[in-house]
Amino acid sequence: MPLTRFVTDAFGVATICLVAILIILGLLCIVYSFYFRSRIHSQGFGQLSYFSGPWIIRITFILFAIWWGCGEILRLSLLRREGRVLNALDLKWQENVCKGYIVSNLGFAEPCLFLTLVFLLRAPLQRMDSGTLSRNWNGKTAGYLFLYCFPVFILQLVVILIGPKLHKDKSNLQKLPIYFTRTSDGSVNIALCTYPLLSTILLGLFTTVLTAYLFWLGRQVLKLVINKGLQKRVYTLIFSVSSFLTLRVLLLGLSVLSKPEHVLFEVLVFLAFLSLLCCAGVCICLLVYYPVADSLALGSLQDLEARRRFIEDHHDAISLVANQDRTEESGGISPGRTSDTSTKRGSISFRTMGRDGNSATPYVELSLFSPSHDSTPPGSPPLLGWPMRHPAQVHDP
Repeated sequence: MPLTRFVTDAFGVATICLVAILIILGLLCIVYSFYFRSRIHSQGFGQLSYFSGPWIIRITFILFAIWWGCGEILRLSLLRREGRVLNALDLKWQENVCKGYIVSNLGFAEPCLFLTLVFLLRAPLQRMDSGTLSRNWNGKTAGYLFLYCFPVFILQLVVILIGPKLHKDKSNLQKLPIYFTRTSDGSVNIALCTYPLLSTILLGLFTTVLTAYLFWLGRQVLKLVINKGLQKRVYTLIFSVSSFLTLRVLLLGLSVLSKPEHVLFEVLVFLAFLSLLCCAGVCICLLVYYPVADSLALGSLQDLEARRRFIEDHHDAISLVANQDRTEESGGISPGRTSDTSTKRGSISFRTMGRDGNSATPYVELSLFSPSHDSTPPGSPPLLGWPMRHPAQVHDP
């Protein structure tokens, strides 16, 4: 049965509020990413530049999510009531807004959102010289992003522009049901947006291919993971994306069984919106916020560890001066410090080693994304190191 205007508007208000929350979360993550970049350059954390490599693609992912959210607001019947924003448009222009919504969201924003997710998850599998450390990585990725999305955009455009003409062609042996291509349903001089079944089928095929590739990609990424915490993040990302996207396509397909401003239609469409909103929120947290937060934590720990080692070296130098006479009388030389406590410091650990095996060059060894483990598990690949700035050194007398 038809919904009352109050209940219909309640779904619209809830949609606007949730999109506003998504936009605020996205903007905060964008500011956080810029803060991370500025801190790397201002404080000399060049070692962490690998983790800031895909920063442009991360921001692009957030912008696609915001674009999609704004499109979801434009489709609401709440804005088409008397005295509202879209009510000033005539019926023809309101129908064009619905067509633009289908092409913009189902043909561009959502496919680009899925593709950006795949490229971000694929980044750790690339080589250091051609991956996120490469200056051209962000530009190339953006180019591939629009290239792969272009076919879906064209197909959706064909469905919207050519589909309605199929109903006017009387030569067809079997007339195509109108819900395959209908983008709006007129009601009391108001065009209410609907979802063409052909557009939903195209989106479903695209989602199926990407979901299958995402599962394969997740297996490759899990082979590189060295702790359970990061494994949980990868599992959460893969299963959240696959389940939410599949649920959205299924709900949009079922929406053709009812009409706008009916109970079934409004519930199905709102749940479909909610599923992709949750997917976007989870991806923003796991692919944008947490990598930046982890990298900033590594930088802070690096500062603390460097200061601690400087203080320990200073105390050791004083101790050597005080005990030098007794050491010479006993004819023995006190062994140097062999403590490896600095290698068990959570998410990063420092050690001193040279390229030729001696201790001439200070290097920092990282154990990433393992704040709750003292060391890496057996069988894990060797940890990488890079030169760090020399602290002030005290020479033996």
